[in-house]
Amino acid sequence: MEPALIGTRLASAAIGPILKKLLVSDAPGAGLTGTAPKIRLSSLVSFRGEKRTLTEKDVRKLAGTLVERSLGGQGETPFPADETEAVTATLAATLLALGDLDMDDVQAVRLGHRDLARRLRAAAPAPDGLSADSVLYLESMTEWACLHILEFFTQRSTFIARSLVEQTRGQTELIAKIDEIIRRTPRVDTRDAEFERRYLAHLAKKHGRLTIYGVDLRDAPEKWPLDAAYLSLKATGAPWLARTAPGTGEGADHRSDLLEGHADRILARHDKVLLRGTAGSGKTTLVQWLAVSAAAPEDHTGHSAHADHTGHIAHEDRTGDMAYLRDRIPFVLPLRSLTRHGERLPAPDRFLSAVGCPLSPPDGWADRVLAAGRGLVLVDGIDEIPEAERDRARRWLRDLLDSYDGNRWLVTSRPTAVRDDWLAPDGFAELTLAPMSSTEVATFVRRWHRAAGPEAAPYEQPLLDALRTTPDVAQLATNPLMCGLICALHHGRRGFLPRGRKALYDAALSMLLSRRDRERDMGTPYGIDLGDAPQIQLIQRLAYWLTLNGRTTMDRERAESVVREAVPAITEAAGYDPGAVFTHLLHRSGLLREPTVDTVDFVHRTFQDYLAAKALVDRWDIGVLVRHAADDQWEDVIRMAVGHARPRECAEILGELLDAADAAPDRRTQLRVLVVAATALDHATEVAPQVRERILARTAEVIPPRGSEEARELASVGRAVLDLLPGPEGLDDEAALDVVITATHIPQDAALPYLTRFTEHPYLAVRSQLMWGWSRFPTAAYAEQIISRLDTRLLDFTVVSDQQAAEIVRLGLRPQGLDLRPGLTADGMDLLREVIGGARSLRIPGPLARFVDPLPAGNALETLTVIGYPVGGLGFLRPLTGLRALEIHGNAAAPEEAWDALAALEGLSILEVHARTVADMPETLRLPRTEMLYLHCDAEATSLDVIARTFPALVQLRLLGVLERHTYDLTPLASLTALGSVVGHGGRFLGAEKLAPTVEIRI
Repeated sequence: MEPALIGTRLASAAIGPILKKLLVSDAPGAGLTGTAPKIRLSSLVSFRGEKRTLTEKDVRKLAGTLVERSLGGQGETPFPADETEAVTATLAATLLALGDLDMDDVQAVRLGHRDLARRLRAAAPAPDGLSADSVLYLESMTEWACLHILEFFTQRSTFIARSLVEQTRGQTELIAKIDEIIRRTPRVDTRDAEFERRYLAHLAKKHGRLTIYGVDLRDAPEKWPLDAAYLSLKATGAPWLARTAPGTGEGADHRSDLLEGHADRILARHDKVLLRGTAGSGKTTLVQWLAVSAAAPEDHTGHSAHADHTGHIAHEDRTGDMAYLRDRIPFVLPLRSLTRHGERLPAPDRFLSAVGCPLSPPDGWADRVLAAGRGLVLVDGIDEIPEAERDRARRWLRDLLDSYDGNRWLVTSRPTAVRDDWLAPDGFAELTLAPMSSTEVATFVRRWHRAAGPEAAPYEQPLLDALRTTPDVAQLATNPLMCGLICALHHGRRGFLPRGRKALYDAALSMLLSRRDRERDMGTPYGIDLGDAPQIQLIQRLAYWLTLNGRTTMDRERAESVVREAVPAITEAAGYDPGAVFTHLLHRSGLLREPTVDTVDFVHRTFQDYLAAKALVDRWDIGVLVRHAADDQWEDVIRMAVGHARPRECAEILGELLDAADAAPDRRTQLRVLVVAATALDHATEVAPQVRERILARTAEVIPPRGSEEARELASVGRAVLDLLPGPEGLDDEAALDVVITATHIPQDAALPYLTRFTEHPYLAVRSQLMWGWSRFPTAAYAEQIISRLDTRLLDFTVVSDQQAAEIVRLGLRPQGLDLRPGLTADGMDLLREVIGGARSLRIPGPLARFVDPLPAGNALETLTVIGYPVGGLGFLRPLTGLRALEIHGNAAAPEEAWDALAALEGLSILEVHARTVADMPETLRLPRTEMLYLHCDAEATSLDVIARTFPALVQLRLLGVLERHTYDLTPLASLTALGSVVGHGGRFLGAEKLAPTVEIRI
């Protein structure tokens, strides 16, 4: 018989007092002052001890009363009648066992009534000769009695006090045990946190300084703190057309988001980026900056702290675009180091050892970091491994991407090392570091002179003047490396600069090889005194070996053997010990370095290419040059070889290149060879006119280019290609776009007259390309000659700076569409207020949205796109009474009153937002005029309940983004009587049959 059934026959009000007699009365308190360390059950029963009130006979009488009461009422008895006496005796013996249990009341309650009953039955004599029904009755009766006994225990005034005492004792004991476990075996997360602290400090120190190329000033440091040297450069992506945007109608030609912005913040918007840049453009410096920024500790304000060159702590805001670096663990993976011995590319557990990090992480640490999506993986230099190994590198990268989600990935490369869509199937955004603008060059020059010390200060302004007035110098100052060399040479030559790239490199080599030590009174620390020429002869052997073998790093043993073999043939060096000569070159030349204890490379790839080219010309290995004419790793080598060659040699090299182009197996190879030949013309000291004309004529045969990749490659020819570009007459739309891409990538004043011919072209993509090219040219000149003449039909004006905003206002332009970018400040927004008020469409970053309010009365805005959730909420929407379409890319929690601004937009018929934004909408919000809803979903399933409530007039619903592996219930949409279509892809949809038959379902 179950205790519940027995309980129906035994009223607790009547039976409770019977069982309570088994227990003694209690006194307040926890009972800590008694003689026993714990209050046992034996002291709580009334039939034990000196003060007992019941005898064993009394207990048997109580048991008999319990049995008698449980048998009352109608129905079958639970056991045979002739066993009643035996059952009563057994129950009494079981109850008496309560005094034999070695436990206290708190422990008894913790056991529960069933376990306590089992303990009692085990402590009492086993029932002898009873039927199965009697045994079952006794088990149930004992459980029921224990239930009441435990109830009595919990009602005792001492029970709560005892429970608290036991709980405190138990917690203290548990804490002591856990502390001992932690002491003996540290937790994995504790070991990880301690290691990450040490690892980030190591990264900050290793990557926190930059070499100052060419600085030979007596008091100048050899390295800059990264904070003082780093310059945030722009990166841009190729233009492309996106899907039709809300409000433009089916088939409308609409421009997509142009991938552009500061290079160090691109990863905030795109989690996977392939970044291209020429030699010296700052790719590796960017990798260092990202690693150091992620490694820097945060202060209490949420800023990361770096020490600048004066010791002052510079703070970088991590609450905005750089917030993505918070809690990221950087892995800096230069491919040249990972593949120098031909070994397999490393798995995550070998990332640190493969790059020479001396720290040993806990087992599985890198896997845990990447599995948690906390990694910042910086793969530097796809171009610095042989072309044959790049597909292997791509497979390695894809395996990592397939295994780990949520991390940030940056891969760097020279522009032509891999094709345009090399990583596009893997979701990589592809961008290119833009050449330094005149403003950025001026900023770099000022920083260089400030870091170089007071001795350099008098030369700062004269160099800035020369950069503005001397085209030859300005054309060379296009990246940080060349700017640094120009600064150093300008100072070293007391304000005079060499003309041309070759002369610049020759002067830089002279400075690094001999003048630096001589002017610092260094003497001969290794006992070696060599002039420039013998040192160059020796070092160019190393450059030749590296380039010939497709490497940028070599084993120290191999490097030393190359120098040893060459020393006897160099007259000036033949008398020295070859080992001492190698040590001198390694430590004093300024051109070589040891990235690890057993490897050697050049301080910059440009110096390797320059000296390899010189070695090839000296040896007259023209066949080697021509065989590699289509190899991107050899492009600069070939150009510089033309610069080193004498006129007859130069003509021969260029002629062989043209023959190689004629023999090319495909158009892509042919174009690459022709571009190398054409760009080499500017490096030649002297070239026959007929040779130049022949090269340009052959280049003209592959014009117009086919596609954006060919267009940008053709632009590398420079000024000369402008005379070859046709149009717009005779060109179809796509060809016109390609030639405009080429011209906008040649940022010289000579390109402006050509671009002017396309300002009224009917193809929107052509005019959009002209707009995107604005930031590559002088702002005012481009605005007057190009922007002011553009046909603005369907065209958005892209504005990336306050200077561009000022030009739009100065010229009185009133574009119908505005695409504002993060380069604008509050001042620029203020300038554009009236222009914004007259535009019909506006695209704006979230941080700038608050500057939209107040707009002039009667503003014409109909379409608004906000990139990132608007800072300060949605209040800026209030004056936009004519808004028809609204897109908000991003989400954030908003107070309920913020939604009132959205509800006030009476004409809003199209809305595009994130699913989490809709989920935050208050229950009272209604948007009765919104007919089209575009909903961006992510990895979480989206409930459609809010949609049915908030958008009663909805006609079309589109679910965009990540829908896979989730189920969506369409049932709530059945109440939307105007619903005409539901579009989604990749998920599982239920309830479609409950919608009206007229609803089109595309899922």
